[in-house]
This record gives sequence, structure tokens and C-alpha cells, in this order.
Amino acid sequence: MNNKEPVNIAFFDSKPYDIAFFTEANKNFLYNIEFLEPNLNRKTAVLAKGAQVVCAFVNDKLDKETLDILYNEGIRLVVMRCAGYNNVDLEAAYGKITILRVPAYSPYSVAEFALAALLSLTRKIPQAFNRTRNGNFQLSGLTGRDLHGRVCGVIGTGKIGKIFAELMKGFGMEILLYDKFPDEAWAKEKGFRYTDLDELFTKSDFISLHCPLTPESRHIINGESLKKMKNDCVLINTGRGALIDAKALVEALKDKQIGGAALDVYEEEEEYFYEDWSTEVIKDDVLARLLMMPNVLISSHQAFLTTEALTAIANTTLNNVKAYIEGKPLENQVCFKCSNN
Repeated sequence: MNNKEPVNIAFFDSKPYDIAFFTEANKNFLYNIEFLEPNLNRKTAVLAKGAQVVCAFVNDKLDKETLDILYNEGIRLVVMRCAGYNNVDLEAAYGKITILRVPAYSPYSVAEFALAALLSLTRKIPQAFNRTRNGNFQLSGLTGRDLHGRVCGVIGTGKIGKIFAELMKGFGMEILLYDKFPDEAWAKEKGFRYTDLDELFTKSDFISLHCPLTPESRHIINGESLKKMKNDCVLINTGRGALIDAKALVEALKDKQIGGAALDVYEEEEEYFYEDWSTEVIKDDVLARLLMMPNVLISSHQAFLTTEALTAIANTTLNNVKAYIEGKPLENQVCFKCSNN
């Protein structure tokens, strides 16, 4: 591929907002983007025939078989329009297909959504909304909790985690932090404190997850860690679904080991999130159980969904394509070798 040839991009899992924002951003690039509705997987990968670039998202499956099909169709570049890449077999891609991503877009969008979810859950706003729509203005059962004076634990202090921690400080909360690579200078400046997971689990009234999904962080919230938490502790997850063992969470909520959970992501979300299941039976028993619990708030992986974030995602993704075509340094590349250093 060179910068004189027309660039055809096969854009999988297209949604109306994707089409709108990428079409607008593409006015500065003039690529040929074919917006495809299906998710990318081993069955649909052949739809990329004739393209030079594939654009994928969080629920697309880029396993070895899918990547081999793409490679055989002449694809040498996959651009992920998201920060995460745990759905990509980097070992299979290494040396064959370049993987680029969007490491940061609008960290405020996710951090502010996590705050909104926490407030909605702890102040029982969804229940109040549903009641008043039906003409019920009683207050019984709507008693909430102050955030002021509480302890908030933040797991993962990248850009999003830092912004969330600073937002929580604005409520007058004590902030406990955990990160494999702590930023002690920032924490000292803000008056926060890094600690180990045991102390964070034990002392926090609210725990928010902002770390990437790795083999080490997978099920960082599990049966054992849930037992260490306060029985009114509230979990917030706007990161990756598999950071929480969903089955263990159901049991902890059933046994009142914790107070509630606000989840924008779910461990097995691929089949359900971003789709309309309102007239169908949800066959995932764990998800169905969580949806029925009054102290659980589930949204459909929408924390990123702001005008600012979508604009940044579109521009960064198309600039990643431009950098590859022009042979410029690929600042947003991920690969098997890089991720294992």
C-alpha cells in the first residue's frame, strides 16, 4: 500500500454514530470506507475482500483464524477504534498484520460516566424516575448515601483513573489508589495514597475499576476479594468486563457481601451489548440475574459515547491509517513482542 493508491477500509460492526462521526472526519482524508453491519469474526472476515485496511471494535473477534483470513485477503493493517485490544490475538498478528489503536480519546467521558453511574446507583435515581413516571411520589425505599467523607478506591491510575480520582476528591472523599506502576508524584500532589489491594478492598466504600484487562488483572474482583469488602461497598466498572468474575459478583450480591454494582461492561457482553434484545429472551443466566437486582445498574458499554470522544476516536483512527500509508512512526501500534516486553 502506498499513498498514491486509493485506500479501501472495511469498517466492521458499524453503528449510526460510527457512520456519522467517521464520515465527517473522513472529509479530511477521503478514504473509501465501506460500513459493514456484522461483527468481525472468522465467518465474516471474507467481507473485507478488496479492502486494504480493516477497522474493528471491542466486540469483534480477531483470533488466529480471523487474522489468517484477513491476511489471505491482503489485509496488512487493522485499526482498532478503541483503546483495548484484548480481543486481538497479537501473537497470530505478529509479523503479518500491523495493529493500531486509539490509546486515548476523551478520558473525561469515561471518568464522568463512572461518577454519574455511582451517583445514580447510590441515590437510587433510576428507581425514583420509574416511580414518578407512574405517578408514585413516595420516598420509601429511596434512602441513599452521602459521598462526602467516604473512602473511594481507584484501581488503575492511567488518564481515566486519575481524572476519576480527582472528581471524587471534589466530593470530599479520601482516595486510595492501586496501580502496578504508581505515579507517586501525582498522588502526593493531589493528596492521594497508593496502597495494596488488600487495604483498598477492606477500607473502600466505593471501588472503581480503570485498569486494562491483562492476564494479571483478569478477575481482579473475584470471590476472595469480594469477601474482603464492606457489606455496603459499591463497585463501578467502566473498564473491561472480565475484570470482575460475574458469577462471583452475583453470589456476593445475593449474600449481601457488598452493597451494589454499577457496570458499564460485562464479562460476556459480546452477544448482547450494542444490540436490541428487548423482544427476546436473554439466555445468559448471570446477566439476567444481574439485570433483576435492584442494587445493580447496568448500561451497555456507553461510557465513551460523547461527541468529544467520538470525534477524537474517528480522527485518531484515520490518522493511524495515514501514518501507516506514509511510512511515519506508528505511535499507537500494539504487537505481541511489544506487549510482552
